[in-house]
Amino acid sequence: MSCDQDAETRHILDCFRDRLKRLVQDRIKAKFREEGNISAAALLIDEIIHSKNCAQGWSRELITALETVGCKHAAKYVLNSPPEPTEETENDSCVRLIDLLQLTLVNMKTADVCAHCRALGLLTLEDQENILKLTENQGNIGGARLLLKRLVKNEAGWFSKFLQALEDTEHHELVRELRGEPCNEDEAMSAETVEEGEQSCSETMPVLPPVLSANSSLLSEDLDSSVDSSGLGACADNEGEYLKLERKRDIVLRDYQMEVARPALEEKNIIICLPTGSGKTRVAVYITKEHLERRRQMGQPGKVVVLVNKVPLVEQHYKAEFGRFLKHQYSVERVSGASQLKISFPQIIEQNDIIICTAQILENSLVKAKNGDEDGIKLSQFTLMVIDECHHTKKGGVYNHIMIRYLKQKHQNQLLKKQEKSPVALPQILGLTASPGVGGAMSQQRAEEHILQICANLDAFTIKTKTFEEEEAKTPYKRIARAEERKEDPFGDVIKKIMDEIHEHADLKPLCEPGTQNYEQWVVQKEQNAAKEENQKVRVCAEHLRQYNEALHQSNTIRMSDAFRFLDKYHNEELKTKSSPDEEGTVTITDTERFLFTLFKDNKAKLQELMGKPQYENNNLAQLKTNILKEFSTRESARGIIFTRTRLSAIALCQWIQENPKFDEVGVSASYLIGGGDQSVVKPMTAAEQKDVLNKFRDGQINLLIATTVAEEGLDIAECNFVIRYCLVTNEIAMIQARGRGRAEDSSYTLVAEAGSGVAERESVNEYREKMMSKAIAKVCKMNRADYEKKIREFQMQAIMEEKVKIKKKQQKGMMKEPPSKISLSCRQCIVFVCSGEDIEKIENMHHVNVTPQFSKLFTVRENASLQERLLDYETNGVIACKNCGQVRADFSSSLQINTVCITAECLHLYCDHFLHVGMIVKC
Repeated sequence: MSCDQDAETRHILDCFRDRLKRLVQDRIKAKFREEGNISAAALLIDEIIHSKNCAQGWSRELITALETVGCKHAAKYVLNSPPEPTEETENDSCVRLIDLLQLTLVNMKTADVCAHCRALGLLTLEDQENILKLTENQGNIGGARLLLKRLVKNEAGWFSKFLQALEDTEHHELVRELRGEPCNEDEAMSAETVEEGEQSCSETMPVLPPVLSANSSLLSEDLDSSVDSSGLGACADNEGEYLKLERKRDIVLRDYQMEVARPALEEKNIIICLPTGSGKTRVAVYITKEHLERRRQMGQPGKVVVLVNKVPLVEQHYKAEFGRFLKHQYSVERVSGASQLKISFPQIIEQNDIIICTAQILENSLVKAKNGDEDGIKLSQFTLMVIDECHHTKKGGVYNHIMIRYLKQKHQNQLLKKQEKSPVALPQILGLTASPGVGGAMSQQRAEEHILQICANLDAFTIKTKTFEEEEAKTPYKRIARAEERKEDPFGDVIKKIMDEIHEHADLKPLCEPGTQNYEQWVVQKEQNAAKEENQKVRVCAEHLRQYNEALHQSNTIRMSDAFRFLDKYHNEELKTKSSPDEEGTVTITDTERFLFTLFKDNKAKLQELMGKPQYENNNLAQLKTNILKEFSTRESARGIIFTRTRLSAIALCQWIQENPKFDEVGVSASYLIGGGDQSVVKPMTAAEQKDVLNKFRDGQINLLIATTVAEEGLDIAECNFVIRYCLVTNEIAMIQARGRGRAEDSSYTLVAEAGSGVAERESVNEYREKMMSKAIAKVCKMNRADYEKKIREFQMQAIMEEKVKIKKKQQKGMMKEPPSKISLSCRQCIVFVCSGEDIEKIENMHHVNVTPQFSKLFTVRENASLQERLLDYETNGVIACKNCGQVRADFSSSLQINTVCITAECLHLYCDHFLHVGMIVKC
């Protein structure tokens, strides 16, 4: 190019400054690996325009540079070849639409979409590498945000290619939403939430086929400045900008919802008790919105924390309620143990208006603040605290730990006021529940005291409820399906015979029938006492009895073959621990262990023979099969949940359904959902696995979920139209919660139980307690104000005093005063000494670490295929086993070039004046 052309390029750059700085800003950030902004891009353009030292032909070099890093759209502006005005406007509308729908789009399968976008020429190789790296470090959502930022920098025409990439990766719902096609009922706003006369979604948002219409309602707006100010992925501080682009999602409450919300709108602490499916969370969203708006109008800061007790509920509340209705006005963030955020919790609190998190995360930060840690936070930083499923605010629960801090500060504030000092600010409390229960009360008076206790724990001014008429209530139709009592159980008889021989060998006299939960509690207690007394004979026998008891339960609820496989696997794994590698010497096997292995071996053939005879199977399975087939045969679109007691039974039931062709014929697609705690012989589900199953259940890819009680509370699937509790009865709270998972109009709730098992009778007791609970709530609501406040004060003072006594006792524990040398840790299996308290160091006030070289000589490392998974910044690549007894008790991990051992709670035995289970991370 000539000098005249260079001068012309300077003039063009100046003319298109606003667009160019937006189009190249992200490339500057990528090149310098820094956090940049539009001013950085503007600075670059200024430097080019005003520079007097550029060599001839520099403009050609600039264009080449822009094209090289993927800014072809910007290069066209520099060449003075911008798109036609209509094309430019359509492109800007596409950019805005992506920005508006980002909350939904970030849930795409980022890696898959990224690969297709790269193949279609929408991303450079560097873009793809950066997106995948960010996905690995910050999670799927972080990578998706960067992918969307990169996409909108392409020249016009990128939108249709992006739709193609989404189609190719099976994101059909996202494509429909981007094209403006009708949403499904779950995503669409109900008519009740739209004010009369308000324009519909299709009237205020551009309907997008593959290419936007030139007659878009956005044509008349000044797009240059608006796109610059909004910025893809930025927090929507400019409320007016969003209201121009997206139909404002006003929250319109029903009369009963407004009635229960009224005291909270007057800034009073309350508990809202409404049946499942009646909109408690929607009321909480409305109260949150009004709270923040009121404080904004008063010029005061507002901060809301929403507490939940299960990880899946964090995402549900964010996507379905708080994020959906409030994201356009306020910054909303969610945090749980499954989050991969790279900033601290206090920073998240500081940067957002609404934080949805698990209660334990908040409690951990409150503890840090109390200990003087700078990463801690205080309750005074919040102005409103919403507690979901608040009936868990009771002794020992994390909700109660948080509220005890609140009550103690409230009591302290009263003293400060008397001293004419400024009190410490405390948040308003809003509790949500469908089932406060009666706390095991046997009389109406005790039930009322239980409700008052919960009100006191939450410092509630009142508890608000609504009694629905029968025609208003959405309670599922209930029935009890009784299976015929088992006439013969030779398989179970063999197991009981084995257990009797073990009882005799260990001189144990059980107080209850094997196969029951009472027996389980008895044998666990025996095992713990034997470990404490170093009675290895009884301890090992008790451990085996637990496995046989579990097998009995399985044979009564699932197939005999499942029970046999469970026992066979357990004994094979135990035997494997006793076979040592050649280089490690001999592993000790005791006479009791030899007796137990031989006992199972002698009866194995008989169990195998009996499990192959279908006439001896329990009748519960047949009854369950009948009910499942009925639901899927009589409903146009069946979607349901089966609740069962154990993780093993959930997995086995799922396998049974998948293997049975009868279920396949009626269109059953089953999966299981179990907990994430590592407290079972079954490997727990990760939060990501739980989320994936729940998303598939919501989408209809899975239409039958077999779950443990982890799914009883809070799971909100509008299409779920039947619930089955399979041989499972606990208390009235669990009954109400499980029944409430059936959200559809024609829902059914079925209890499958064997006749004579007592399950149906316990369900009747729960129904009586539910009625008792409703009467108690009504009575408390009508209490004289003075009497109510007096009772609340009494309960609160009692709770504060109990907490003080608890702390004092903890401080006075003998173990806390014992010198470390008097504390010894030994292998729980063979009682071989491992280390003393003097060998233990503490890291980050939580990890107990053994740094002595002698420790590594006490165990062997074995490969474990089931543990070879990559997890964040460490890798579990094996297990360790005691060299003496061969017992496998820990994961062996590599982290930052350091080998560590994460030992389970059952692995070590601590000896002092007190008996404890100890979990350790031990550096090798």
